[in-house]
Amino acid sequence: MDLILWRHADALEGREVEDDMARALSHKGERQAQRVAHWLNHVLPATTRILVSPAVRAQQTAKALDRKFKTVPALSPEGSVSGLLDAARWPEAREPVLVVGHQPALGLTAAYLLAGIDVDAANPWRIKKGGVWWLRCRERPDTGPEVMLVTVRSPDFL
Repeated sequence: MDLILWRHADALEGREVEDDMARALSHKGERQAQRVAHWLNHVLPATTRILVSPAVRAQQTAKALDRKFKTVPALSPEGSVSGLLDAARWPEAREPVLVVGHQPALGLTAAYLLAGIDVDAANPWRIKKGGVWWLRCRERPDTGPEVMLVTVRSPDFL
């Protein structure tokens, strides 16, 4: 199974918007989302399920793909690693899953899957705004499931 973690692109500061869930992308974030979406549309299989946080900034980031997606409340800014993995059906899903979400849940998920770091760690791995981490789980006959990092992409280098 492939699990692609995409952090929402750059958004307006919290002081500019009263409701965190209503924070929209900044102009920089709109450009980031378009750049990353362009790359993703060239590499994502057509069968990829796309799951998105209900926060406006995540919705706008996902809309740059111009593909159908499902809004999942468990992926909100307060979301957890277990909520993310349950929504993605990790590692049992047969199709790739793209999750558009937030820190710290995305960084905690990457740390947990790649290094076995406790999901309650105080310092999650940092996923850059607009960044993508592509993980793959494959079954090894001799050792069991193995999680590997396929690629990391930043909107600044696409």
